Amino acid sequence: MLIAVASKDGKEINQHFGHAERFLIYDIENGEAKLVEERKVERYCSYNPDHPLRGHLLRSIADSLAGCRAVVTAQMGEHPRGELEKLGVEPFVTNGSIKPTLVELAKIL
Repeated sequence: MLIAVASKDGKEINQHFGHAERFLIYDIENGEAKLVEERKVERYCSYNPDHPLRGHLLRSIADSLAGCRAVVTAQMGEHPRGELEKLGVEPFVTNGSIKPTLVELAKIL
C-alpha cells in the first residue's frame, strides 16, 4: 500500500500539508516501509487573503497522490482534510519517525 508523507527532512513527519512542495511516497508491505519516490506539488498555502480556499490546487495535489491510500502530515486544515476525503485520499495528522509510524498506520488501513 502506498502512503504519502509531508516531511521537511525525510526522516520525520514534520511538515504542514499546506507548506509541502513535495510528498515522499512509501510502499508499506509485510511490516516494512520503503521509500519509492518523491512527487512534487504546488504549495497549497499561498497566504493570499483573496483566495484562501484553493480547490483547484487540492485537486491537483490529490491527482499527484494518485494510487496512495493516505497522506500523512504534521498539520492539516479542515478544508483540505474534507476535500482530500472527497477525492478519495485519507488524511492523517501525526508526527514522529516516518517508517515506524507508517508501519503502524498501515495496520489500521
